[in-house]
Amino acid sequence: MKNKIISLLCVGLGFVALTGCSKDDIAKDPEESKTEIQADIPQIDNAVSNFMNIYSVPGVSIAITKDDKLVYAKSYGYADKSGNKEVNNSSLFRLASVSKTITSVAIMKLLEAGKISLDQIIFGDNGILGNAYGTLPYGQYITDITVNELLHHTGGGWGNSQNDPMFMDASMSQTELISWTLDNLPLEHEPGTHYDYSNFGFCLLGRVIEKISGQTYEQFVKDNVLNPIGITDMQIAGNTLAERKTNEVVYYGQSNEDPYIYNVTRMDSHGGWISTATDLARFVVHIDGFDGKADILSASTLNTMTTTSSANSTYACGISVNVYNNWWHVGSIPGTCAEFVRASNGFNWVVLCNTRNLSSSFINDMDQMLWGPISTSTTPWQDIDEFE
Repeated sequence: MKNKIISLLCVGLGFVALTGCSKDDIAKDPEESKTEIQADIPQIDNAVSNFMNIYSVPGVSIAITKDDKLVYAKSYGYADKSGNKEVNNSSLFRLASVSKTITSVAIMKLLEAGKISLDQIIFGDNGILGNAYGTLPYGQYITDITVNELLHHTGGGWGNSQNDPMFMDASMSQTELISWTLDNLPLEHEPGTHYDYSNFGFCLLGRVIEKISGQTYEQFVKDNVLNPIGITDMQIAGNTLAERKTNEVVYYGQSNEDPYIYNVTRMDSHGGWISTATDLARFVVHIDGFDGKADILSASTLNTMTTTSSANSTYACGISVNVYNNWWHVGSIPGTCAEFVRASNGFNWVVLCNTRNLSSSFINDMDQMLWGPISTSTTPWQDIDEFE
């Protein structure tokens, strides 16, 4: 995978490209149209089309930034196959685990405000969450876990490699699930010594944000991360087809997966956000460390957020990194595939899909889909900024 590692799952059907413009929108002045109207880039459109056809992906939305300018935003295929409703650039998609980067940024905002230390413990008499969950006395290691360890997935257990508690009994509330997990799933490792990707750990970070801020997790993120950079449509998803938000796509399962089986609302801080591709790209340009647009975190804080642990050299605080100074995260649950990439060459991009495919080659192919056009000097980028 060219200069990068991992990604995750999607699927394909027909290919319908949408520019988001009608004929009436096109500027009459040729020079004006050069700078204001996005021109098609066949290298990108063909790559997306091929990917969708190979993996039966109903709908895809992408956004690409160059030097923090939105230079290509386009949507393809269907948001709802039953009604022949096409995806457009206002379509909302589940982000799944891309939500972890959003949560990490929220924690970093609290860090910069002096309201939290990454070395603070989570549970116990001196912990941020105190003894509010579970039954005392706590099991081994539970009162040793720190914020920093949850951010790095080194909390000692409750990870994807075992029985991930976040995908258990969808009827439990967050409070009930956290208490049940503390009481019934002992930690296998001393915190800080072992990496195990933990959705539950990021669920706890959401509760930390709520405890410190006095706000709901969603409201704190909106007030302190999203709204200040002009993002107003991102929100926490519902669980069922009937709870679909305005402009949200329909999700399609493959290999007998049910896209509506999980309690996605309960997954808020580790997998609950929905977004357009453009809004997620807007989020990324404000945390990428590039000069084009002001970041919402200081350079020092970004360095903290992108520093890995001794247990895993490719995962930092809610974000994957590599030796090429590329940052990214992927998200995948039934019916959903999402990825953002911040590349060291000054490009960022987002890919959102309303399905996933469990083929072993899917992961690499989704990741590579846009690396090719972005790494090629002949791709005809326009000098435009569609954020404006």
